[in-house]
Order: sequence, then C-alpha cells, then structure tokens
Amino acid sequence: MSRSLLSFSAEFNDVNQEILLSGRMRPQTVQEMASAAEVIRRNLDGHSNTVYVNTRRLTHINMTAFNCIAEILSSACKADRQRKIVIVTSSVIAWSAPLFKTLASDEPNLLVEIYDSAFYPGQTFVEDESFIPILRTQTKMTWRHEREILGRHGLRDGLAIADICCGIGDFATLIKRHFNPTRLLALDHSRKSLEYARRVAADFGLTSIEYTYGDASQMLLADNQFDFVTCRHSLQIFDRPDVLLRELYRICKPGGRVYITNEKNSHCLGEPHSESIRWTYDQVARLFSHFDMDVEMGPKSRRLLTDAGFDAIQVETFMVTNLDGDPRDFANMIEAWENVYAGQMAVRRGDPPDFIRRFRQGFKDHVLAALHPKGYAGWPIWAASGRKPY
Repeated sequence: MSRSLLSFSAEFNDVNQEILLSGRMRPQTVQEMASAAEVIRRNLDGHSNTVYVNTRRLTHINMTAFNCIAEILSSACKADRQRKIVIVTSSVIAWSAPLFKTLASDEPNLLVEIYDSAFYPGQTFVEDESFIPILRTQTKMTWRHEREILGRHGLRDGLAIADICCGIGDFATLIKRHFNPTRLLALDHSRKSLEYARRVAADFGLTSIEYTYGDASQMLLADNQFDFVTCRHSLQIFDRPDVLLRELYRICKPGGRVYITNEKNSHCLGEPHSESIRWTYDQVARLFSHFDMDVEMGPKSRRLLTDAGFDAIQVETFMVTNLDGDPRDFANMIEAWENVYAGQMAVRRGDPPDFIRRFRQGFKDHVLAALHPKGYAGWPIWAASGRKPY
C-alpha cells in the first residue's frame, strides 16, 4: 500500500446513505485511488434514489484525485438520471464548494449542499456586528461567577484548552490571563467575530491564542488533543446540539473535561413589573424556537452530557443580577438584547407592530428593574461539565 493512500479514506455510512471522504487526497497516480474509488463506485451503483457524498473532512485534494472522483460521479449520474447524488461540503474548506459546483453544473442530478449554511440557523444574527455588545457585556457579567466555577469543574494552570464557538474571543483572553494554559485554541464559524477577537488579542498583547475559523460540528482537529474544552452559550443556538457535543467529546483527551453553559431564558426575572418581564422572556424562548434555537436548554445539560458519553457530570446554576457590580452593566446587556431580539429577530419572523411594542416594553421594564434603587433583575445560567472516560 502506498504511503499517500494512508492519508485519506473513503467509507460508507449505511444509516445516512452517505459516502464519507476524509483526509488529504494527493495521490501521485490513479492506481493509488483504487480502494477509495471502489467504495464510491460500489455504493453509488448500489442505490437508486439519493446518495450523499460527504467531503467536509476532505481537507486537500489534487487534480488526480478530483478527476478520478469526477469521472465516477458523472458516470453514475448518466447511468441513472433518476438517482440524485448530493455532494455535502463546508464553507470552512474554501476550495470545496466551488470545485464541486463546477462539476455539478454539467449534471442536473448532481447537487452541492453547503452543510454549515443550513446547520447554523442563528448564524445571521450572531454575525451581525450589533451582536458584539451583547457578547462583551454578557462575558463581563458572567466572568465574576465563572472564574470560581471553572476551578470547581477542573480548570487549572498548565492545561491544553480549546474554546469552541469562541465568538468575539473575550472569554479566551480571560482564560489566557487567569489560567496560563500551555495551549489555547479558540474556534468559531463567524469570520467577523474572529476578526474582532484577533484585534482585541493584539491590543492586549496576547499573541499565543490560536484563533481558528472552523465548523464546530465537523472540526478539522485531531482526536484527544485537549485537557479542557469549553463551549459557552452556543449549544443552544444550534438545532443539533448532540452533533456538537460529539465533536467536543472527540477532541477532548480521555480524563479531560468538557464545560458548557446554557440558559433558561423564560426564567429571567425582575421586580418591579415582574409580570411584563415574565411575559417578554416567555416570548424570547418562543422566538428562538421559531429559528430552531433553544434558549431553554440549561436544565437539559445533564441529559445532553450523559447522552454524549460523558461521566462524572457536574451541574450548577448561578444568577447574574444587577447587584453584580454596576447595575448599568446589566441594563446595557438587556438593551442590547432588545435591539437584536425585538429589533431584528421579531421583525424577521413577521411579528405585528402591536406585539413588538409590547415585546420591547418588557425589556424596558427589565432595565427599569435593574436600575431601580429597590429593584432586582436576574438572568439564570446553567454551568455543566462532563469527563471523557479513560
């Protein structure tokens, strides 16, 4: 077996009717493609309806390999015009979609699907720059609690750490400053957020954080790399959190821990005007659900971690409140929520003006509760972690 053949693989997943291509396909001769070509050809010929060809982990390909695959796909398309072949790519692999789209342009029953564009239903909101104030203020408010909580969940100096779905990178900078990791990788699927993160890190002189663009559901990272993996306020904005948890599990070392935080937004509270506030956050949960996101996920953390295969699971809750430092910080966070939730998401859903006015009023009442001299305002967070078994 040639050395280059060991660097890539082709497998068939019968459950998903999916041919999985992965690795670096850089053969010097067509003969080196023989085993992979046989897998592709055999499984295309064996199915007459829809077959998926998943290239999301195919990091490199040369023209010898591409021409071999292209010939097989074209022949299969012509042999059965009723059969649909779907090439599944990712925007993370920049060359993949354009290359396969060129091939598909000549074959009407060959389609290209960019997986991550459908997988991240909330991505358009997260990538909007108006979301940055929310993320910054949230981290500022939660860090007062999480700095202590992280230690109870196993974070200490000298570990290799990955912060997945790192957003604007502010949490990674705090980890770098306070826990002195031997390695710190921060990955996100928003280019705008990563650009912002790199600028902030440079301003702070933190040059060793590895900010990486990637698909959290299909990371181009080796197995068993990190002692501690964090994924904060992120599982709740994906419609398949189980897929992300499997990836977090995969990159975590045996004996290492994965730490997640999520919310139960309908439990946000405030006084005075508690009824208005309660109604509004019930509506927030329904609004996110409309976009296939679940901001009620916090109490589900233990089940999610257990189902993903973790053991020694720890769960605790904390309430971020207007009494955690300057009440204006809490008010600023709520105002940022109003701008995005009522100003963008509710409008995108097509909500009528009367609903949006009442929706906005609940946020304003929450701000009033935060700033009132006798008021109280709270935002509950679930922090949970699980150990990857040895």
